[in-house]
Amino acid sequence: MNNAFLMESTKIAIFKGREIRKTIYRNEWWFSIIDIIQALTQTERPRKYWNDLKRKLKIEGYYEVSDNIGQL
Repeated sequence: MNNAFLMESTKIAIFKGREIRKTIYRNEWWFSIIDIIQALTQTERPRKYWNDLKRKLKIEGYYEVSDNIGQL
């Protein structure tokens, strides 16, 4: 992917007054989970919140979610 395409396809969305990073990948919009968590929870440590959530999901039996979702 060339830089011109990346710059054109990467934008900032606004949700609840917060900036959410997004990009197009294979004709789908992908949003930053860390930015979304921060907007929804108002936490100052969204990466820790995301890691804790993945751990809880794995304990509850959602192995696929925990293993296949990283952070954008």
